[in-house]
Amino acid sequence: MFENLQDRLGGIFDKLTRRGSLSEADVSEAMREVRVALLEADVALSVVKEFVKKAKEKAIGEDVLKGINPGQMVIKIVHDCLVEMLGAQDTQINLQAVPPVAILMVGLQGAGKTTTSAKIGLMLKKRERKKVLLASLDVYRPAAQQQLEILAKQAELNSLPIIMGEQPVAIAKRAMEEGRKGGYDVVILDTAGRLHIDDVLMDEVAKVRDVAKPQETLLVTDAMTGQDSVNVAKEFNDKIGITGIALTRVDGDARGGAALSMKEVTGAPIKVMGVGEKIDELEAFHADRVASRILGMGDVVSLVEKAQENIEHDKAEALAKRVMQGQFTLEDMLEQLSQIKKMGDVSGLLGMMPGIGKMKKQLAEAKVDDKMIARQEAIILSMTVKERQNPKLIKASRKQRIAAGCGLSVQDVNKLLKQHQQTATVMKKVGKMNKKGLLGKLGGLMGGPGGMPPGGLGGLPGMEGLGGQSGLPPGIPPFKK
Repeated sequence: MFENLQDRLGGIFDKLTRRGSLSEADVSEAMREVRVALLEADVALSVVKEFVKKAKEKAIGEDVLKGINPGQMVIKIVHDCLVEMLGAQDTQINLQAVPPVAILMVGLQGAGKTTTSAKIGLMLKKRERKKVLLASLDVYRPAAQQQLEILAKQAELNSLPIIMGEQPVAIAKRAMEEGRKGGYDVVILDTAGRLHIDDVLMDEVAKVRDVAKPQETLLVTDAMTGQDSVNVAKEFNDKIGITGIALTRVDGDARGGAALSMKEVTGAPIKVMGVGEKIDELEAFHADRVASRILGMGDVVSLVEKAQENIEHDKAEALAKRVMQGQFTLEDMLEQLSQIKKMGDVSGLLGMMPGIGKMKKQLAEAKVDDKMIARQEAIILSMTVKERQNPKLIKASRKQRIAAGCGLSVQDVNKLLKQHQQTATVMKKVGKMNKKGLLGKLGGLMGGPGGMPPGGLGGLPGMEGLGGQSGLPPGIPPFKK
């Protein structure tokens, strides 16, 4: 998401930071380009006007233009304005009420309400340790209730038993009663959608709202529908009253301007965003982190949080100990690749790294993606245990056998062996640094409890060195130049 906007803004700010000093005319020209970039990214015109006005007023101040690094100051001002536009306040789902807390999911048909209901339920179960009940109120779309039931089983959540012919308001009453009897903390009500907003839809949602008295009314909206989703958000807010927004298909929209407009137009903050099709691919929305991603600063905090949720701590610690002893076999590399896979889509992970937006050409040439990890795993799995533990055994005939076993070429096997050798060299250096006490502060990132796998993404091809360059965090090596 925001890929187009990130590219445009990156180019604009590169020009500013290359200049030793800035005039008011320089800032005005940059703000004109920012305005065009925001409009092309599908941000609402009224929002763009207000954004540029605020940013320009701050940027042409005397402290900025006469500062030591005016270009960097302008970037910070734009960052702060982006955070303000996206919603600087806390955007956690509000559960501060007497249980069971009702969460009402509303939106048009096809926006992803049912899937998002299950995703939110799973997130509250995993992160908040809440007991969640899912209830489908969609009696119109064929198999909609069964769909939520199946998703609930996948997420290991309970769903309200289906009674054929029961109407939405009655289902909502039964769900809340079941929530009280069953000792549930949260009841998520998945309402029916329509292809467009009409009075029948709004009346039904209003009746359900009055019965359930939800603490949160979340509008589920598709990030890929652009400006139309902003209009839908305004309609629902005016007629029903929404407390937050759940953005879906964030991973599929390169523009993302609709998301930037939502908070400003409705006053309701974005609370969560779906970043993939899997049931666990839902992220809490943090305005400051998203603003950093848009400006190419990365999002290392979210990256580490993702690692904490998905990486098996015991295996990470065991691997870290081996690394600190200067040991790194192909079996260790296989385990590292497995840990990285659990964290989600590789391109999404790379997007969280600072400065990675300027390396798109190298990324494309290195073909860094999920298929690449699958190929590397296939090569290692085609080796014997002895070969994985001692790569020096792998000579020409063995390489041919391994290549035939995984359906790849000898050149692919050579690339992997070279990458392993480079990573092993890095690991030895890391071990030596640790003995000197230089890595104490990096424990969380280097495989300590809840941290990333040792070496970060060092198992990816085209990477070498100890990191720290190109804005990448330590343990995540830079690309070859």
